[in-house]
Amino acid sequence: MLTRRHFIQTSAALFASTAIANRPAHAARGQWDMWDAKVTPDGYIAELSNPWGLHPRFLPQRVEVSAGLAVGDIHVDPVARYLYHIEEGGTAMRYGVAIARGNLYEPGVYRIHRKARWPRWTPTAEMIARDPDLYAQFADGMPGGLDNPLGSRALYLFQGNRDTYLRIHGTPAPRSIGGRASSGCVRMIMAHINDLYGNVRTGRRAHFYSTNDLVSATS
Repeated sequence: MLTRRHFIQTSAALFASTAIANRPAHAARGQWDMWDAKVTPDGYIAELSNPWGLHPRFLPQRVEVSAGLAVGDIHVDPVARYLYHIEEGGTAMRYGVAIARGNLYEPGVYRIHRKARWPRWTPTAEMIARDPDLYAQFADGMPGGLDNPLGSRALYLFQGNRDTYLRIHGTPAPRSIGGRASSGCVRMIMAHINDLYGNVRTGRRAHFYSTNDLVSATS
């Protein structure tokens, strides 16, 4: 089982209205830059800007990580609620995240097969069966937008050629960061995943560690 042990060396309204859901995708594309501006704070500095009221440890930081980790890979620590993007020279950019609630978190190693800006969202059949009152109305999907549950960017996770329907994505619910909130995906502040998105290449791996390896979440 994939665990967190020996990884860290040191470390310094969700749904749109029906009108929005029916908006043509080509019309929304022309609004992407405007939406990016709306989710990026004025004078944005990743390590300092915090209009969301996050605990300071969930703001982006460059940290040292253990030797031997593949540059470009992503590692998710579900206990501390951190995502690490490995850089050259033994460092990583670390971001605060939210993970899946209950038993919906799925540890494993995935490939980032696709990236999307302001992506369309469609709940899975399992989500609809589990919470029909919440999700059934969106069975045909929702175009990208400020209220879309996938937020401004999404990384699509596969195992082989199989889409796992797990994503690393932005969220219009920033207060969920640091908690367990999703139906399986890893959530990030939209301004933060916008930064990450441009530095992630398809084909790289995303390592989701086990929640059973209980290391302090205050590192």
